[in-house]
Amino acid sequence: MRYGFVIDQNRCIGCHACTVACKEEHDVPVGVFRTWVKYIEKGEFPNASRHFGVMRCNHCEAAPCVEICPTRALYKRPDGIVDFDNSRCIGCKSCMQACPYDALYIDPRSNTAAKCNFCVHRVEKNLEPACVIVCPTRAIIAGDLDESASSVSRIIATQKVSARKPHKGTHPKLFYVGIDGDLVEPGAVSRPESYFWSEKRAQSGPSAPLATDGSVAPPRAREVYDVAHPAPWGWKIAAYLWTKSIAAGVLIVAALLGALGFGADEPMFAIASPAVALAFLGITAFLLVIDLKRPDRFHYLLLKGNPSSWLVIGGYILTACGGLAALWLGSGLFLGGPRLALTATTGIVAIGCACYTAFLFAQAKARDLWQSPLFFWHLLVQALAAGAAAIILLGAAFGAERKLQLTAGALLAASLAVGLGMILAEVALPHVSEDVKRATHMLIRGALSMRFWAGAVVLGGLVPIILVLLSAGGVALNVFAALLALAGLWVFEDLWVKAGQSVPLS
Repeated sequence: MRYGFVIDQNRCIGCHACTVACKEEHDVPVGVFRTWVKYIEKGEFPNASRHFGVMRCNHCEAAPCVEICPTRALYKRPDGIVDFDNSRCIGCKSCMQACPYDALYIDPRSNTAAKCNFCVHRVEKNLEPACVIVCPTRAIIAGDLDESASSVSRIIATQKVSARKPHKGTHPKLFYVGIDGDLVEPGAVSRPESYFWSEKRAQSGPSAPLATDGSVAPPRAREVYDVAHPAPWGWKIAAYLWTKSIAAGVLIVAALLGALGFGADEPMFAIASPAVALAFLGITAFLLVIDLKRPDRFHYLLLKGNPSSWLVIGGYILTACGGLAALWLGSGLFLGGPRLALTATTGIVAIGCACYTAFLFAQAKARDLWQSPLFFWHLLVQALAAGAAAIILLGAAFGAERKLQLTAGALLAASLAVGLGMILAEVALPHVSEDVKRATHMLIRGALSMRFWAGAVVLGGLVPIILVLLSAGGVALNVFAALLALAGLWVFEDLWVKAGQSVPLS
C-alpha cells in the first residue's frame, strides 16, 4: 500500500477551498499553510492567462526530511504516508532545508515543524482527506498507488502526469495532470515586490530568472500569489560554522605544530590552545541550542537520536572533540603537558569536527549550492586558516619565538590561498544545476556580491596573504593578517548560508 495524490489542474479553479479545509481540519495557525494554491500569469492584456498550482507535501518514497530529522519526529508509515510527531521535534529546521518542495513550516504556537500528513486520522477511518472532500471540481484525488483499480492509479496509467523535481531522487507520490510547466519550475517566474490585493512578506530568492549567460532573462511568467517561505537558517548557523572552525582549527594546528617540535609542553600549547578550543566549542554548542525553536528539548538530539542524521552524528563528534580537548587541558594543567598520542588523536577528531557539516549540508537536498563535493575540503582548509590565525594571536600574547610566527603565518597564507582558489574555481566553472547558477549569481553579481568580493575575497583573503608575506615572521603584521582572515571567514560563512537559501523552492 502506498497512498498518494493526483491533482488535476485542468479542473482546479483556484478557489482555495482545499487550503481552508486543511486549516480547519488541523487548526493550522494564520500565516502558515499545509496546502496552498500558487498563481502565475502569462502574457499581456488582452492575451493574458492565469494558471493555478496546488502545493503541499509530496509524501516522498525516499523522503529527505525523514533522513535528516535528528529525533525521528518525521517518519514514513507502512502505508507510505510521511507523518510527524511534534512531541519529538526540537525545531532545528533541518527538515525545511531537506525538503525540495517547501512543504514544511514551523508552527508558531508549538514551535515545532508541521506539514500535510494526508489526514491520517481520517484515512484510518476509511475517510478521504479533508481537501479531497471539499474540492468543488474534484480536482484532488487520493488513493492507493499500488491498487490498480484505484482512481489515482488509473489516472497515472492513462494520462500524462507530472511530478515536481523528480531529479532530486525523492520519488514523490504527488502527481499533476495539466499543470503549467512554469509552476513546477520556481526559477522560471519573476517575483514582484507585492501582489495585486496584498502585501508580500519578505522571503529569499532573486526577483527574475536568469539567462544562460547569467544575466537576468525576460520572464516567461510572473508570480501573482504565493505564500511566504522565509529562509529557515540565519546568522546563528553562520556563526556556528565560524566558531566551530576556530575550535577545531586551533586543535588541528596545535597538534601539528607540536608534532613538528614546537614545544608541546609549553603553556601556549599545553593549556591555552585546548582552553581556546573548549571556549569556542562551548559557544558552538550554545549557538546550536539557541537556534532551536524548542531549546528545552535539545537533549533529544542525543537521547532520541536518528543515526542517519548528521545532526546527531555531528553532536557525538562535537562531544568527543570537547572531551579530548578537556583531557588535553587537564594534562597541561596537572601532568606538565599532553602526550603525542593524545594530541594526535585530538587533532584527528578535530578534523571530523571541522568537516562533518559537509555531510549535514549534503543532507539538505533542497539547497543545491550546499551539495558541492568540495565543501568538505572547504571546511578543512577554513579550519586550518582559522587555527593558524588563532595560534598567531596566542603566539603574540605569549611572546612566542619568531620561528613559530613564521610557520603559523606560512600555514595561514597557504590555507587562505588554497581556499581562495577553491572558491574562485567553484564560481567560475560550469554549474551542475540552474539552482547552483542562481545562487552563485547572488554571490558574484547579485545582492551579496559587494560583501563577497570586498569582504571574503579581498580583505579576508588577498590582503592577509600579502601581509604575511611582508611580515617575514614579524608579530604586528601577522596579528593584523590573522584578524582579517578571521573576519573574512565570518563573512564567507554568512554569505554561504544566505546564498544557499536565496533560490526559491516552490
